[in-house]
Amino acid sequence: MQHQELLAGFIRLHILHHAAEGDLYGQWMIEELARHGYRVSPGTLYPMLHAMERKGYLESRIERTGRSQRRLYTATPYGLEGLAAAQDKIRELFREVVSGSGSA
Repeated sequence: MQHQELLAGFIRLHILHHAAEGDLYGQWMIEELARHGYRVSPGTLYPMLHAMERKGYLESRIERTGRSQRRLYTATPYGLEGLAAAQDKIRELFREVVSGSGSA
């Protein structure tokens, strides 16, 4: 993914946004990100999900369906708090970027 370092923050926020709405799993998130133009491999996404869980933004559980299993992620209270703080900063940045001015 080109400009991966810059876009990784947007991807994390996108993950957190969907995890705040309800359960998500890795393959669904890869497909959702692709709909928005992000090409994220499992080798990139899963370590990101695990790191977000270690840092307390997400929690996971394993759901079994017959012989298969899937790890589902959801936002924690800390993750919801982080998302709210990020939303404020996104609004501020959006106003600056769209208006082209250097001040909020």
